[in-house]
Amino acid sequence: MTYSFLMIGQSNMAGRGFLQEVHPIHDEKIKMLRNGRWQMIAEPINFDRPTSGISLAASFASSWRLFHNHKDDIGLIPCADGGTSLEDWAVEEPLFQHAVSQAKAAQKISTLAGILWHQGESDSHGQKYQSYQEKLSVIIEALREELNVPDIPLIIGGLGNFLTDGMYGQYFSEYNDVNESLIQFAKDHDQCYFVSAEGLTANPDNIHFDAISQRKLGVRYFRAFEQKANIPGILADEDQVIEMINNRPLTKNEKYELLQYEFAMGIIDANTFQQQFAKLT
Repeated sequence: MTYSFLMIGQSNMAGRGFLQEVHPIHDEKIKMLRNGRWQMIAEPINFDRPTSGISLAASFASSWRLFHNHKDDIGLIPCADGGTSLEDWAVEEPLFQHAVSQAKAAQKISTLAGILWHQGESDSHGQKYQSYQEKLSVIIEALREELNVPDIPLIIGGLGNFLTDGMYGQYFSEYNDVNESLIQFAKDHDQCYFVSAEGLTANPDNIHFDAISQRKLGVRYFRAFEQKANIPGILADEDQVIEMINNRPLTKNEKYELLQYEFAMGIIDANTFQQQFAKLT
């Protein structure tokens, strides 16, 4: 059995964390949707831009695997797109239609178990927050109807407190209002849970969560999903959970996939590949 999760929103859902700043996650039981098929996780998962990097998806899925500890797979359906507003995600627009098509493809080979949403930076100016809840409600209701999952859990994340300190800070002057809208949305809608960004830090641009914060955010998203509850702040054990994820020994298949990647990317030569492969067989 594969349980799948639709990931939608803008760049902080797609992920812009620097790849080299965190321990890589390799897990043959975590899949990502590529060309209508499940493939083993490889970051970046949501390759919407050449700048795509670490997102919350891998640590969300790893937390799910860690605490469920069963043989089922978890599938990630990456559909987030950087710089997009709620208007871009309107029901008649291509992003919404693409997410529906990808989720429907996943439903043929998995059980759709949740929707992960992180968006709002692009709606943090011009008083767009005033209509945020109404517009998001239309999008989520349409998604649930299109996918025939009326009670599917929705996890939504808060915006970082660093936004107004960055190079484009003037465009995020109303991020607190968007956060309040997200919190209220979770209160007003069934099967919807809010995850705080408290204590999370940013890349040098002060726009995107850095890699370690994305790992923590993924743990918080999982906890909200698992407990069916809001996560109002920092989790006491999120660092320990990440350490447990990092310390999980790789299986033979995972080592082989990693070896293939290193050879294909020119990190190791053919002789080293053959020597390391021989040790795995």
